[in-house]
Amino acid sequence: MHIIASMNLDLRELYHALGDLTAALHRPQPGIVLLREAGIPLDRALLPLLVRIERRGPIGIVELAEASGRDYTTISRQVAKLESLGLALRQTGAVDRRVREVVITPAGLAMTGAVDQAREKVLTAILATWSRGEIQELARLSRRLADAIAKIDPSDQLGTQESDNSAVEAASPAARRSERAIAG
Repeated sequence: MHIIASMNLDLRELYHALGDLTAALHRPQPGIVLLREAGIPLDRALLPLLVRIERRGPIGIVELAEASGRDYTTISRQVAKLESLGLALRQTGAVDRRVREVVITPAGLAMTGAVDQAREKVLTAILATWSRGEIQELARLSRRLADAIAKIDPSDQLGTQESDNSAVEAASPAARRSERAIAG
């Protein structure tokens, strides 16, 4: 019983730490600091979008909207602004010609490179008292958690979806997703 109680407390602490990190990262100040450190005259609201395009591009507008947690029209307007600044470019999808994808331009790549350098400077200051091993472990475990979260079906995070097929219900999340895809 003690191990279970301890685990629940650990998970609660993890949840609160993730909430605190999310809140800190979504405040306007970190983006402003990065832009100032990088010497970039870009609207703070466009920075996460530009970075996401650089990291994931070419990426469809709908997928970009989903990854950003914003609606399609907002992202489309922001991409248009990035295009007007010469930082991103819309093109026809390579796989599906009906899809409009966004790619980063050389000017956008230079900007995200400057942001990466500024981010490294800021993180180096924040983690100044951490050992190299602690930083490597944090990076490894953070990546592992992010990858595990990315694999979860957002509509069924707790495996609580009703199903007429009890075998599928007892199966892995991947099997449940496959069953829903076949049925849908």
